[in-house]
Amino acid sequence: MKIHHIAIICSNYELSKKFYTEILGLKILHEVYRKERDSWKLDLGIGEQFVVELFSFPNPPKRPSRPESCGLRHLAFSVESVEEKRSELIRKGLECEEIRTDEFTCKKFFFTNDPDDLPLEFYEQ
Repeated sequence: MKIHHIAIICSNYELSKKFYTEILGLKILHEVYRKERDSWKLDLGIGEQFVVELFSFPNPPKRPSRPESCGLRHLAFSVESVEEKRSELIRKGLECEEIRTDEFTCKKFFFTNDPDDLPLEFYEQ
């Protein structure tokens, strides 16, 4: 029917929480600490749409990003202007790749990474 959510495990909860809320602007919908797992769970959304579950666990293994490995490749966000979003993220201290054009859709996009090196794509509507 539709994608319900995307789950991301982070190595530093406070850093990732700040990244996804203050830098990317996702809205906190619900936050809970699960004592039995020594784990935070943060539900984030864009507007009222539930999008991301951010989890913390003690000592998670690093995610291989390069060379690319099997599994989820990246998370992509739709934006009105890739130029404006890229400039905003650079002002906030992120390193962003150059803007490219999708050869099939002719839409512009670029990549950056979250604090755990998960590739994030910003794609023109």
